[in-house]
Amino acid sequence: MVLLVRHGKTPTTGTILPGRAPDLHLSEEGMAQAEAVADRIAALTGTPLSPPEAVYASPLERTFETARPIARALGLRVRSDRGLLECDFGTWTGQELKSLAKKPEWRQVQQCPSGFRFPDGESFLEMQARMAATLTRLTHLHPGATVVAVSHADPIKVAIAHCAGTHLDLFQRLVVGPCSVSAIAFDHDGGGTPHVLCVNSTAALGDLVVS
Repeated sequence: MVLLVRHGKTPTTGTILPGRAPDLHLSEEGMAQAEAVADRIAALTGTPLSPPEAVYASPLERTFETARPIARALGLRVRSDRGLLECDFGTWTGQELKSLAKKPEWRQVQQCPSGFRFPDGESFLEMQARMAATLTRLTHLHPGATVVAVSHADPIKVAIAHCAGTHLDLFQRLVVGPCSVSAIAFDHDGGGTPHVLCVNSTAALGDLVVS
């Protein structure tokens, strides 16, 4: 099973498209969110689910700062994985969302993202393929185990859409809030049909099972 965790809030959450720009850290609220999600994941110990045996994070500061309390609560270390990186927004990186929403391309980003590439950046299709390959690789590295993967909103949403068999053009209908957990179960060898157990969860995780 992979527990996909979005990083906690930053000072720009909801206002700026930070992308892969460096030196963006969690806000005070985001740090509290990271501690809370660490407690929720650590509480898996003693439940029918096995506690995570590994914690991975996108190499950006805000994801590492979210992953550290989780790893500490589990007695693990954070492993960096570039497959979990935020989308490369190209020339849109660092721009205000309210300004981007006025661009003619914004409608395509929201309604037909499968045909869109960010100027000088990544396409949504490439991001989804990257995330799908990353989840497959992690499940092969940890067969039958639970792992935590701390990433970003859009990469997590496109991964969920892929695992649920939902068309990429509908992924914007998903909501993945800061420090929420989305759980995806895979076969022991990482193959077969994945099962989406929860999305955007801020509740207890001990009852997650494939029915």
